[in-house]
Amino acid sequence: MRMGMVGLGRMGGNMVRRLLRTDIEVAAWNRTPSRVQELAREGALPAGNLSELVGLLPAPRVVWCMLPAGAATEERLDELAALLSPGDVLVDGGNSRHTDDPVRAERFGGQGIHYMDVGVSGGVWGLTEGYCCMVGGSEQGYNLLEPFLLALAPAGGVMHCGPSGAGHFVKMIHNGIEYGMMQAYAEGFALLEGSAYAEGLDYAELARLWNRGSVIRSWLLELAGRAFEQSPRLEELRPWVDDSGEGRWTVEQALESGTPAPVLTLALMERFRSRTENSFADRLLAALRNEFGGHSVRRREEGE
Repeated sequence: MRMGMVGLGRMGGNMVRRLLRTDIEVAAWNRTPSRVQELAREGALPAGNLSELVGLLPAPRVVWCMLPAGAATEERLDELAALLSPGDVLVDGGNSRHTDDPVRAERFGGQGIHYMDVGVSGGVWGLTEGYCCMVGGSEQGYNLLEPFLLALAPAGGVMHCGPSGAGHFVKMIHNGIEYGMMQAYAEGFALLEGSAYAEGLDYAELARLWNRGSVIRSWLLELAGRAFEQSPRLEELRPWVDDSGEGRWTVEQALESGTPAPVLTLALMERFRSRTENSFADRLLAALRNEFGGHSVRRREEGE
């Protein structure tokens, strides 16, 4: 079997490597040629452009795009659709918004191409642990794609979630839950750090302890332990937390459906808060406390 991979970043590159450990051949293309050559040395079939990549694949072709959501994905999908034939499978494995998928499925389906959306979780550890794959699209397209999914995923790590859009929707909610879990761990360790017991606590050891039979054990907690092993108090890191979009979309879904999601919403707000230095809102809060209660305020030094 052979498939094509477009996009060889941290996720796409390691997905190619995982596939190459099986009997699956992979034709690979990336905008940066050096990444193509790197994987070619590991056994991938290098393609100089998308037309060449499609030419390396047997029918029915399977081409997987693993690119950032937005213009990069849209452009490559359109280019590939012009090169593929009826019966071929075109996959978006990035974190695109689920509402884009039915539109694409209708457009590409008019050409006889099976468009599939696959939400992928696994991060940089997917190479060794496998990738959890949440799939949306037609049954026929899923059946053609399934052998590649099974090679990428750990046992039980693939689910056909429903029609076009379902894969990306489930992945969006997955990431929203992830926001909430990460926030809970962050707040818990912050409470420990602000306590009288902080000096005697080894957070890496504590994370390992909580992963031994505790009800809050998880892979995220294991990763927290690894972070503390490398830096016991994380002093070198700035308190700035980005978001890649899925958390925002999850909160928008909560608003649209009228479904209460206070934890996930607050976790997103906390990420926004992390990026505010010299917060105007906090300055106003301090001023209001001073005005109504005479509470002291801390004033900035001249030139600060």
